[in-house]
Amino acid sequence: FDLLAYDPASHARAGVLHTDHGDIPTPVFMPVGTLGAVKAVHPRELRNDLDAPIMLSNTYHLYLRPGTEVLEHAGGLHKFNGWDRPILTDSGGFQVHSLSDIRKITEEGVRFQSHIDGSRHLFTPESVMDVQRSIGADICMAFDECTAYPCSHDEARQSLELTLRWAALCREQERAPGQLVFGIAQGGLYQDLREKAVEGIAAMDFDGVAVGGVSVGETEAEMVQVL
Repeated sequence: FDLLAYDPASHARAGVLHTDHGDIPTPVFMPVGTLGAVKAVHPRELRNDLDAPIMLSNTYHLYLRPGTEVLEHAGGLHKFNGWDRPILTDSGGFQVHSLSDIRKITEEGVRFQSHIDGSRHLFTPESVMDVQRSIGADICMAFDECTAYPCSHDEARQSLELTLRWAALCREQERAPGQLVFGIAQGGLYQDLREKAVEGIAAMDFDGVAVGGVSVGETEAEMVQVL
């Protein structure tokens, strides 16, 4: 990552993140291609007309369909969908949060039922990193527990501590050559927990730190407070 500009008044930054599939100017808007494709937009249009430097795809959904075996046979998501620029995959933590009625969280990981056919699956920090390695993402996200809104300080603390333990396991997993791994800071809307989260993730020396646990029902003012 190269820092190109910094505003001391607002702490705004501009830079370039280098990956094996190209450079990403930051800040950047990532089009969402949940299943590896942005709806109603051809990869050629996404690249040539919109000039999107990166696509966001979803580990949970790609794991269920088309599945890691298909993606590995194709040589990774880039070859499967014809997108030759960087891809970031989330860990599935947010989807697990949104499926609260068909999942159970334990120290080991998250047991859940597929929203497609009801089949039962287990996501662990190790398995989630394995799936993202099969996908061939340029930027992988560590597995985290996304807290509900609203939640008590104690609930947010327990969730954060679990996320930090999972992050440490994710950090040790094998990755594909050139893959970057970002840790995720949780902590709900509580400043002391957010500070603990950032300190904990930063201490693990990830390639980047993401802000997690936002856009889960809080107001715009509350979101700004967290950011």
